[in-house]
Amino acid sequence: MDKPDLLENLYAYGWIISWSSCGGIASYIGKIKQGKCRFSITELAGEIFISGFVGMLTYFFCHSAGINELLTSAFVGISGHMGSRAIFLFETLLSKKIEKMLSVDLDREEAKAEDEVRAEVKKETLSKPQLD
Repeated sequence: MDKPDLLENLYAYGWIISWSSCGGIASYIGKIKQGKCRFSITELAGEIFISGFVGMLTYFFCHSAGINELLTSAFVGISGHMGSRAIFLFETLLSKKIEKMLSVDLDREEAKAEDEVRAEVKKETLSKPQLD
């Protein structure tokens, strides 16, 4: 089986970004109709950009998992509609996968690192001479 050339990939990626952006636009229109926000061209552009990005991520996940094109298209549109919520979902799923692979609790490790930084800052603060 031949690998698709760059032009075919760009064509496919253009459709993926367009499809997921439609989901983002639909979500933004829904927010306006519900009174959650007022129309802003910069917010709309942000929604389109985020939706396109999430759509590409979703496509790559689906492609690597061997999911068929129709289901992939549905997932791309839905994730585009979800926008940044989909990114947070992907982040959560990836964190859990890493935790399982490494047998470590990332939240606990992050909290431990934050505690160590706070202790170091407190130690440095206490060791500085007071100028009175």
